[in-house]
Amino acid sequence: MSASASRCRAARVPAPEPEPEGALDLSQMPPELLLVVLSHVPPRTLLGRCRQVCRGWRDLVDSQALWLLILARDHSATGRALLQLARSCQSASRNARPCPLGRFCARRPIGRNLIRNPCGQEGLRKWMVQHGGDGWVVEENRTTVRGAPSQTCFVTSFSWCRKKQVLDLEEEGLWPELLDSGRIEICVSDWWGARHDSGCRYRLLVQLLDANQTVLDKFSAVPDPIPQWNNNVCLHVTHVFSNIKMGIRFVSFEHWGQDTQFWAGHYGARLTNSSVMVQVRPP
Repeated sequence: MSASASRCRAARVPAPEPEPEGALDLSQMPPELLLVVLSHVPPRTLLGRCRQVCRGWRDLVDSQALWLLILARDHSATGRALLQLARSCQSASRNARPCPLGRFCARRPIGRNLIRNPCGQEGLRKWMVQHGGDGWVVEENRTTVRGAPSQTCFVTSFSWCRKKQVLDLEEEGLWPELLDSGRIEICVSDWWGARHDSGCRYRLLVQLLDANQTVLDKFSAVPDPIPQWNNNVCLHVTHVFSNIKMGIRFVSFEHWGQDTQFWAGHYGARLTNSSVMVQVRPP
């Protein structure tokens, strides 16, 4: 092909790129539509990021309407009961900023174990401890505890060993009107057992406290000691607080253990999978 023919060939000209469309500006949406969009954002993101965008977004995140919309998506029996309860327990807090339902949705305290480190998987962290004898240690379970987050346990010694957690129910996401509604129950559970070659003793004390640490209700368990040569027995203690008095703010969970042989080392009661759960009573 001659050079002149090449020069006559039409040169390719790239097609112009399409003009970029304008970015979607969510702040230009009607508040009702923006509320629906935000209701699909995870609660922790709403509180930690979306609330910082602008005043308008902050007002929406702080509003009761957004969180009721989020709660309405749970169509289970518990979800429906929660929605009904949230609507009926907001009168005194309706104008609170931010809305207490935000922390409730982010923390999800209903049906969740509020005890931290229940099996010793983090050593003694989160517990206030008093060491007796040779003190507390964490060991592997000798008997499987079904449903436990870890097959480990706290082991006591030849003198009483004590440990305790105090749970702040408002910090966990429960607000005063909900706590005083008469529609919640507090379910307590604890597992304790012995090693085969040593008997042990165990005690449990759970107290419901108001904001001034006054005792509103309590449950205590002092079961008979487990004898020596017990086949690594493991026992379960449970209790449900219902008809809870007005003004509850804290739950104090405290238990003790020791062995009955008074042997040096760690032959005492083995405690694990401690649990405090708040449940909604059906209407």
